[in-house]
Amino acid sequence: MNERLSDALYGLGWSTVKKLPEPVAVRLGQTLADTVWKRRGKGVLRLEANLARVVPDAGPERLAELSRAGMRSYLRYWMESFRLPAWSETRIKEGFEPEGLHHLTDGLAAGKGVILALPHLGNWDLAGAWVTRNLGVPFTTVAERLKPETLYDRFVAYREGLGMEVLPHTGGSAFGTLARRLRAGGLVCLVADRDLSASGVEVKFFGDTARMPAGPAILAQQTGALLLPVTLWFDATPVMKGRVHPPVEVPETGTRAEKTSLMTQALADAFAEGIADHPEDWHMLQRLWLADLEPREQS
Repeated sequence: MNERLSDALYGLGWSTVKKLPEPVAVRLGQTLADTVWKRRGKGVLRLEANLARVVPDAGPERLAELSRAGMRSYLRYWMESFRLPAWSETRIKEGFEPEGLHHLTDGLAAGKGVILALPHLGNWDLAGAWVTRNLGVPFTTVAERLKPETLYDRFVAYREGLGMEVLPHTGGSAFGTLARRLRAGGLVCLVADRDLSASGVEVKFFGDTARMPAGPAILAQQTGALLLPVTLWFDATPVMKGRVHPPVEVPETGTRAEKTSLMTQALADAFAEGIADHPEDWHMLQRLWLADLEPREQS
């Protein structure tokens, strides 16, 4: 029942919210965010606990302000995402202003393939749509399989409509496809601040140990593609901002595991820089640090 309800609600969002005038959608998103925040549910409490690690000197009042702003940012992401399919080409092109873009364009011009790795900051769907429109470059990404399957299909159709090739995180051969796209000089975009497998790499992240996916670093090593961290943020304007960070280099020495560890830590450091600058735009409503994860049942 919950799965069917989720599917119906997302369907309602894409069919209804995208028809609203933008100022109305903005106000609706803020109202919903404030309502959810006031209820102090599990997601809000987890967001606040995560933010306490990002801003360790923040007192209760400051954390409450950050979590409220965080929920508004999170609902802004959803409202924009529901509306993106109805945005004009001009609205998408003017909706994002990245700095450091030369790292991406130079990498693509070199024909060696580029991996963009992002945390859950800002609106990564908008950034992706901007890349396909402004740069005229399609790219491949990976999506977590959601339940019910109809909901996953909605997300795939939505992102494909924005110009993305979407591969399932499980149940397929995503890694091999990504490697082929990169070897052909293509672009791959991966949200990479939360590990969804048992093969993640442990990193130091805001003073404690977390686990992040090894995929971006391994792909860079195996294909020779450029690995670029990207961070995004909102400000008081309708235009999202972002930064393409300098490349994460493949170490010259060490085993594959050692190289992967160093490169993933470099990604984590770049993510931490962006999150520390804009903590309210980090949409992490799940447990991330190993100390916060529930222990696995002993077999």
